[in-house]
Amino acid sequence: MYDMAVMWDWIGFAVRWLHVITAIAWIGSSFYFIALDLGLNRSIPGPADGEEWQVHGGGFYHIQKYLVAPEAMPEHLTWFKWESYATWLSGAALLAIVYWVGGELYLLDPTKADLSLWQGVLISAASLTIGWLAYDYLCKSPLGDQPTVLMLILFVILVAMSWGYNQVFTGRAALLHLGAFTATIMTANVFFIIMPNQRIVVDDLKNGRTPDPKYGKIAKLRSTHNNYLTLPVVFLMLSNHYPLAFATEYSWLIASLVFLMGVTIRHYFNTIHARAGNPHWTWAATAFLFVIIAWLSTNPMLDTWEEADARPLTSYEQRFASAEGFSDAYDHVLGNCSMCHAREPVWDGIRWPPKGVVLETESDVARHAQEIFLQAGVSHAMPPPNAFQMEDEARAAIVAWYRAAD
Repeated sequence: MYDMAVMWDWIGFAVRWLHVITAIAWIGSSFYFIALDLGLNRSIPGPADGEEWQVHGGGFYHIQKYLVAPEAMPEHLTWFKWESYATWLSGAALLAIVYWVGGELYLLDPTKADLSLWQGVLISAASLTIGWLAYDYLCKSPLGDQPTVLMLILFVILVAMSWGYNQVFTGRAALLHLGAFTATIMTANVFFIIMPNQRIVVDDLKNGRTPDPKYGKIAKLRSTHNNYLTLPVVFLMLSNHYPLAFATEYSWLIASLVFLMGVTIRHYFNTIHARAGNPHWTWAATAFLFVIIAWLSTNPMLDTWEEADARPLTSYEQRFASAEGFSDAYDHVLGNCSMCHAREPVWDGIRWPPKGVVLETESDVARHAQEIFLQAGVSHAMPPPNAFQMEDEARAAIVAWYRAAD
């Protein structure tokens, strides 16, 4: 048990690191090309659809865009696809590590739905696939020619999914899955639509055929959707660190409003890049939405924790509650951690338990056994050294208790 807990934590860290790196690469290239396309100078005569001069790193770059394709296929052609694929694959691996392997702790909330772990995992995986199929069907329907209407329908779907996830999963899992649901649509756009359409154009050029411009138009629509969905996905991926986002009564509504903020923020930058004005109103709209979100998050979270406290312990949690040394470990946790990790913290400046972790009752401690072991047992992350000094024997008691549960 000791080795497995440490191993899984490091594997999770490594995969999370990979996910962040690949996401930076994908988001960076996506934002760059949207900005480049919008900022092209299209008043210059010639075969190209537009061109742009840029300076960076001590050099000058002359970039031209062809609406369909150049007359002849260039010898060297760079494709942008692996950033998207690697981001989704690493994210899926991280989802499996944290929310499937650790499902009894992080995925399921028995106060919301009486599900076994395998049922929760099945819902988790199936929902991502269903989301893409529904979205792709809408894009290929006549709505594909009405992008604004299509985006509104997509927003309604996202709101429904946000509410639905919150009826089944824990707060943090619900928001994380909404982000994965959206990210799956984005990567599937690249894999199933954008890249195949580009390959058709390249194949036409190689075989001396004139490419059909419709393929570029379709790919650009999907790319634009990805552009507007990126920022909400980043928020949702970070939300599990902030209980005011995931552990409140209206967390599903908070997540929904974040998608509107993503639209207003991207609209501002897209308009600026296109040199089409300076829509200052987007700043006011974004600030207004953020204030609403902050207001919604102040709804009492005590009900959420009281419901969790009322539910029976799982077999996983019972193992730790009945393990040798639990009583000593519980006393140490209560004396060193509960001043902050309480339903109503008494530490000055802390209004909510950090990360939404409550450590007051024996049930609380049993539920968070692995987190306590990693944060205050094998490491000295908690409590913060500048706030409270935890004795070495207390940490040793926590380690001994956790290992005894094996």
